[in-house]
Amino acid sequence: MTDTCEMTINLVVLGRSQTGKSAAGNSLLGSSDFESRHSPSSVTTCCSLGRSCRILGIIRRNGCELALRVRVLDTPSYPHSGLSKEQVGDMVRSALAHHFGDEGLHLALLVLRADLPLCLDESNDAVQFIQELLGPTWKDFTAILLTHADKAEEAGCSEETYLHSASSALLSLLSSVQHKYIFLDNQKSVIKEERASVLRRLLNFIRQNNYRVLLLKHSKE
Repeated sequence: MTDTCEMTINLVVLGRSQTGKSAAGNSLLGSSDFESRHSPSSVTTCCSLGRSCRILGIIRRNGCELALRVRVLDTPSYPHSGLSKEQVGDMVRSALAHHFGDEGLHLALLVLRADLPLCLDESNDAVQFIQELLGPTWKDFTAILLTHADKAEEAGCSEETYLHSASSALLSLLSSVQHKYIFLDNQKSVIKEERASVLRRLLNFIRQNNYRVLLLKHSKE
């Protein structure tokens, strides 16, 4: 929170290559800050912070409308085609402490593709990586962002149908984070109404967590 009329939320996007992680970050910001393209190798090689303009009409507190600002930290994928697990982890930890060390992190968004099954090994790797980054309270500060939801819709899957037929690994992961998840339609993600809906869902997750933030200090020990 910066003043009585404005609120800033701090987010980090995490995930594997080609999940639409950077594109999701751009959608949340309403910009094209992060490079996003199809590639046979991992595109993002360093952490980068993007900032939105003031957004109106999203949040009200105590009967008053607040302007919302969104800050998103884009990160290299894990696993990465050109960086080791240790390199990615050190890079992300350092960036989290540098950008959000004083104000804290509101939510980490684990980006998964809705049109691809989540396998147990992949889920375990993702959970271990997030646990190492965020610590023992990671479940309170993590939500799942399911991208390419438009492709699932094209296959005739509504959200309810999708979750009913989802893998046990995904259902277990959703249960771990108290069912904090959002479907993101990549074909509609730049539309203002879609962005507003996603931001309201994220704010609801933050509200359910009593507006707590996770303070992450970088340690060189």
